[in-house]
Amino acid sequence: MLTYVIRRLLHTILVVFAITFIVFFAIRLTGDPVSVMFGAGEPTKEAIEEITRNLGLDKPLYIQYGLFLKGILTLDFGESFRSGLPVVDLIVEKIGATLVLALGGIVVAILIAFPVGILSAVKRGTSVDFFGRIFSLVGISFPNFWLGIMLILVFAVNLQWLPSSGFDGFSSLILPSITLGMILSGILARLVRSSMLEVMNQQYMSTAKSKGISTWSVIIKHAFRNALLPTVTFLGLQFGSLLGGAVIVEQVFAWPGVGRLIIDAINQRDYPVIQGGVIFLAVVMVVINLLVDISYSIIDPRIKTGKGSH
Repeated sequence: MLTYVIRRLLHTILVVFAITFIVFFAIRLTGDPVSVMFGAGEPTKEAIEEITRNLGLDKPLYIQYGLFLKGILTLDFGESFRSGLPVVDLIVEKIGATLVLALGGIVVAILIAFPVGILSAVKRGTSVDFFGRIFSLVGISFPNFWLGIMLILVFAVNLQWLPSSGFDGFSSLILPSITLGMILSGILARLVRSSMLEVMNQQYMSTAKSKGISTWSVIIKHAFRNALLPTVTFLGLQFGSLLGGAVIVEQVFAWPGVGRLIIDAINQRDYPVIQGGVIFLAVVMVVINLLVDISYSIIDPRIKTGKGSH
């Protein structure tokens, strides 16, 4: 296990290094941030040179990149070009809202997808299975921005049961969580169904039933537990994706998260905020992937991490 974890950590470091390289050089192809900072009007050449020098943008790119890597190692992503505040403080201020939203979406998806997927597998070929597959297809087909707008129109504007935007308590979390969870639950329900069907055809399932164990005990304790492996993998990856991929939902519901922070920084060409936000989300993603890989051996003892075939 220790050897496996060390190898995965080394792999994680290489991935993060590659991401820093791509992010650093790619965003500099979007244009000059100094001209954006002046807003309206024509800046003088002297003013542009002064701000460029103060921001350190006059140095060669390899020097800027070296300073950027040094800052990452010391958790110093620099200061925002626009506000002058440390990037770390901006991310810390926003990450709580993003974590809450991602967790809310995952919880909603689990509460919907697990029962639908299990029932569809157990009742394979029946009307229950048919409607379960229709639900999965519809869930996958819905654009999240459209679903979010519809939920706002129904529950916030017409019924006035829930707030339409912002982050102010549990009630404001319900609509964006449902928006994220409904889309995710469609994919998750199909995955749970297919995993359950594969497991239910195994020999040990027939053995468990022959011992007189009740049907639902066999389904939950044996079939569902062994079908969790691909599900946990998917949920781990999706949780990491939701942290940075819920940008549209954050925009629809005016949710003050990291995704919205990065979008605003992109519009303003605020390099330090873009770099810091993307690198932070990338590190979270690879750490989650590492935890998911390690959890394999806990969920399914047959898997020997670091040994055997892939």
